[in-house]
Amino acid sequence: MNDFHPLPVDLPAPQEQQSQAQQSQIYAKRAIWAVVALLIVGGSTRALVNSQEAKALEAYTSATLERTVLTTKATPGKLEQTLRLPTTLRGNSESVIYARTSGYIAAWHKGIGDYVKQGELLAIIDTPEQEHQLAEARAEREQIAARSQLAKTTLARWEALSQSESAISQQDLDEKRSALRQSEADLNAAQANVKRLENLENYRNIVAPFTGIITRRSIEVGDYITVGSKELFALTQTDPLRATIWIPQAYADNLATGTSIAINLREQQGQNLNALIERIAGGIDPSTRSRQVDLILPNPGATILPGAYAEVSISVTSSIETLVTPAATLIIRDQNQRIAVVESDNTISFRTIKLGRDLGRDVEVLEGISKDDLLVVSPPDQLVENELVRTREWKPAASAGR
Repeated sequence: MNDFHPLPVDLPAPQEQQSQAQQSQIYAKRAIWAVVALLIVGGSTRALVNSQEAKALEAYTSATLERTVLTTKATPGKLEQTLRLPTTLRGNSESVIYARTSGYIAAWHKGIGDYVKQGELLAIIDTPEQEHQLAEARAEREQIAARSQLAKTTLARWEALSQSESAISQQDLDEKRSALRQSEADLNAAQANVKRLENLENYRNIVAPFTGIITRRSIEVGDYITVGSKELFALTQTDPLRATIWIPQAYADNLATGTSIAINLREQQGQNLNALIERIAGGIDPSTRSRQVDLILPNPGATILPGAYAEVSISVTSSIETLVTPAATLIIRDQNQRIAVVESDNTISFRTIKLGRDLGRDVEVLEGISKDDLLVVSPPDQLVENELVRTREWKPAASAGR
């Protein structure tokens, strides 16, 4: 059997192996440092790019979030102006007529729309029980009158006897005199009772207390009426007519009686009627902060019906200087009335104000702003104090469309 002998292999010397290991470590370190340097350069570049992008985003965001608001300025209010106030025309005298006695309606002679004069008969009430009471009272009065006459005659005889005969005592004479006074008092009471019943008898006739027009009739023949229980008629005096208006406190000083006031009725467009101020209240009503003014309007021929709606135009002068601003500038929260104002540095501030009259699209402002302030129109809910904004002039829709 042949012996196996492996071929000889050339192995590096130990020194050569150590040199190759050192070179490999150097290459590895260089590679690691190269990677680290690359990562550092990449990270720095990325951080710089992120910083620039953040600054750009912040600048864009600031530019985007800077709010643009519409602004306007308040204008001075007119010291002289014409107030248009609603009112209701009523009769110069208006009366609701009730019965003064009880009974049944026997007849009525006037109805709604009838023109009646003072004292004219409107209706008759049938009172049979009252007639019997009057007859009894008159009979009782006659009986008392007879007794009184007898007492008077008796006293005269006793006084004559007392002068000729001493048998008549003073006591008896005083009793006769007292009986006469009592009978006279009874007679006076009976006469008063008869007079009362006669007056009630006269109340059977319902008459007009003044000249006017019947506006309501609430009775029919056969209705039973008691004293003051039911309205019989309503009577209105139509010439002149009266009206009452309430002037706001700001304009309530410069009013005078006798001043002519224009009244306009819707059904008579273009035709102004002239009324006169008849009375002016001596004070301001604390509940409405206004002053009552009574007007009187001539109405010959009763061409204008009482109860009609009318509009009064009155020229007034205010003693308070006000500013007028669009109602869209108002901010009303928690019962506080404020306005957003753009200050000189373009920041927002909120001013608490005191309102005057409501003019519809505009309102009067008494306190809180000046005519030079820039007022924000329709301020958004997100608007906050000291917010920086850009401004743009507001133009009303009416003027923009012209």
